[in-house]
Amino acid sequence: MASSSITKLSLKLLIDTKREKVLFAEASKAVIDFLFNLLCLPVGAVVRLLNKNGMVGSIGNLYESVKNLDETYMQPNQDKDVLLKPRAPISSTEISGLLSSNEDNADGNLETSFYMCPCRCNYNVTCVNNTPCPQCRRAMNAEVSYVGRKVAEERFSENGFVKEVVTYMVMDDLVVQPMSTISSITLLNKFNIKEVGILKERVVEMGMTEGINLLKASLQSESVLTSVFLKKNKGAQGFK
Repeated sequence: MASSSITKLSLKLLIDTKREKVLFAEASKAVIDFLFNLLCLPVGAVVRLLNKNGMVGSIGNLYESVKNLDETYMQPNQDKDVLLKPRAPISSTEISGLLSSNEDNADGNLETSFYMCPCRCNYNVTCVNNTPCPQCRRAMNAEVSYVGRKVAEERFSENGFVKEVVTYMVMDDLVVQPMSTISSITLLNKFNIKEVGILKERVVEMGMTEGINLLKASLQSESVLTSVFLKKNKGAQGFK
């Protein structure tokens, strides 16, 4: 699935201007699908998206170790790209441009080529060319065609994860729940908001930059929306 640079989603933030903090955001189905899709990302895809300098802890070093390891030390039927460029499924075409993890896989298919050995032993098939056949040990390099729908197309359809029957509420720490008037009032009481005048609404756009920033902040902070949408603009716009 190719990334689209024009993909933009919007969400409405409710901001406590006194504390310079996002209380919660009003979000569409597409935004929630994007957030839930983060749970599907393989660790290798996350490291690649954020790069080594954007990671917390040592997982970035592990990624670099695989990247720098000579192919000589890899098993003959293994490819380093399985670890360095794992397939990162996207649950909806509407959010496909928010993460660039599928750019090397522009057609959206998991694999395009499959191979058998010349003897067609037990009709074994592999997606890695020249893999030794488990029966005759000859190289599996006879290309065969795949017929039918890909697993990814069946599992990750255009419908995404959640239904488009309600508006959703996303808390600053990414707690998600259906939005209602009662839940909004309850949250204002929870945050001890006494003056409605300190609350401001702001509609923000979410593209690829914000998508990656959200991924990074979700691994480092419990004030994700504030970090991504307020702190980067602090001093530039204010809360006027």
